[in-house]
Amino acid sequence: MPPPVQPAYKRIKPPQIGENGYVDFQPGKTEVLPAGWNGFNAKPLTSPIRIDHDVELVMRDGARLYADIYRPAESDEKIPAVLSWSFYGKKYSALDMLPMCVWNCCVPRSDLSGLEKFEGLDPATWCPRGYAIISVDTRGAGNSDGFIGVMGAQDAEDGYDVVEAIAKMDWCNGAVGMAGNSALAISQWFIAAKQPPSLKAIAPWEGSGDIYREQFCRGGWFSMSNFDLITNEIVRGPASSGIEDMEEMYRRSPVSSPFWEDKRADLTRVKCPVYIRGSDVSSIHTMGSIRGWLEVPHKQKWIQWGSKQEWYELYSCPESMDELFLFFDRYLKGKQNGWEETPKVRWSALQFGDREAIDNIVLEDFPAPSTQYREFFLSNGTLSSQPNSPYEKIAYDSESSSSFAEFSYTFDQPSRLIGLPKAVLYMSCEERDDFTVFVIIRKKDKNGKPLMHLNFPFHATPVKSIDDIPEKEQASLNLHLGSVGILRASHRAFVADKSIHPQFPFHPHTRQEKVPPGEIVKLEIGIWAMGVDFDAGETLSVRVSGQFPSIAEYKTWSKPRPEHELNHGKHFIHCGGEYRSSVILPFI
Repeated sequence: MPPPVQPAYKRIKPPQIGENGYVDFQPGKTEVLPAGWNGFNAKPLTSPIRIDHDVELVMRDGARLYADIYRPAESDEKIPAVLSWSFYGKKYSALDMLPMCVWNCCVPRSDLSGLEKFEGLDPATWCPRGYAIISVDTRGAGNSDGFIGVMGAQDAEDGYDVVEAIAKMDWCNGAVGMAGNSALAISQWFIAAKQPPSLKAIAPWEGSGDIYREQFCRGGWFSMSNFDLITNEIVRGPASSGIEDMEEMYRRSPVSSPFWEDKRADLTRVKCPVYIRGSDVSSIHTMGSIRGWLEVPHKQKWIQWGSKQEWYELYSCPESMDELFLFFDRYLKGKQNGWEETPKVRWSALQFGDREAIDNIVLEDFPAPSTQYREFFLSNGTLSSQPNSPYEKIAYDSESSSSFAEFSYTFDQPSRLIGLPKAVLYMSCEERDDFTVFVIIRKKDKNGKPLMHLNFPFHATPVKSIDDIPEKEQASLNLHLGSVGILRASHRAFVADKSIHPQFPFHPHTRQEKVPPGEIVKLEIGIWAMGVDFDAGETLSVRVSGQFPSIAEYKTWSKPRPEHELNHGKHFIHCGGEYRSSVILPFI
């Protein structure tokens, strides 16, 4: 079905042979790559793979999409298929993308064949195990017909049609799964919610489920995030194509609208088994993964919370693939392999600094039923368990990235915090009738030094200490500063019965309620999930500011926001007395 409103589109570049893995359009071509093939000077094949190039798939409205099908070349056995779904280009591989990243995200070429669609499974790993990998150019990408819709109903409907078309192919056993990171994970939520009968299992690893609230408009604050990089450097399509213009659609409707609500997956409609992975360290996907766990309505779901950057985890952690094989062998091949005995919830506790995380902490549920939500009140630079402090008014310069109000708590015994933090702040601004507030939870060592978490194991990096990383190599992909919450004051309304948890308010974003200059308003700010250990003598710091407080993702591709959307002047936090500004933290 078409989008609920007419979107704006912006032009994308046409495919060029040799760029981003693109080769000439070759429908009907089949080839067999022999064992030992190593066409990308990377990972050689261990067994022959058959590739059917540019297989035409006709959608219900007549649009033609094209897919590459990779499958074992020396078997007549009917096999399941795993779908790699995104508009990134079906031959755009991790070998094309990772050189743009600091340290190649620590993924060596020897871990990849170059046949993998970026963020998807590698045929060199999966075909020898009796799977077909399907790499699709979605509507408007590559040589496929139409315009690129970024998630939403049209993309989901196309996914339904492709799943059912693949399941009917003579080599397929009728079972189709989906897997992949990021864009390839987000799409799984939307397609699975359409309930195609042949979609037997999904593995959304790091997948947001609401790209208004989790990527472009967190808390009502608009950011292009990594989207300008994607549209300029990665996405290619026919001369007649284009991609939805998020900046223009935000200009038309800075509050939620039918266009933006179409970008929120209804996770309560997902009926197939689900293996979710997520992490604190993602700047986009954290809360989509958690909402998936909380809202998928059945018991055949698993969640594993990691501590590493998602592409490293996908391509360079063999144990990740071992588990995914077990999951898909169970639900796509019907093997009774004991997968159901896998703990439903496994979490990570970040240690920060040069200490690596503690992974695979088994929890009864998430949030853990034993969680103690302890409220700490903002008072004179500290976090106090008592609300009896006198009134004070604390200011920071909202236009400066180095200005913030900070409140700290030093632990007197080892403590573990896993769950959903929340800030409740009484705020005002005398300069404007709207303002955006940013909150970050930082960890400090026993000497008061703010710490960072390295998103890779040290053995995979070129450094021995975080202190060795030069500033130019500090990026959101390799370093995590702490969990962040964002809220624009005019978007402060929330709906309790739509919230996934009392600690994470659901903001409908349906209207802007401007704040008369100087008026004090109460802001309930859901902070993204955290899992952090603290030793006695270490400190938890809550910083409140007017600028994004972590490492921004790829901001050099995007132009500045309009001046009227930016913070201006001083923000004031009102604490003590009748203004019980606080942060609520999850202790387990």
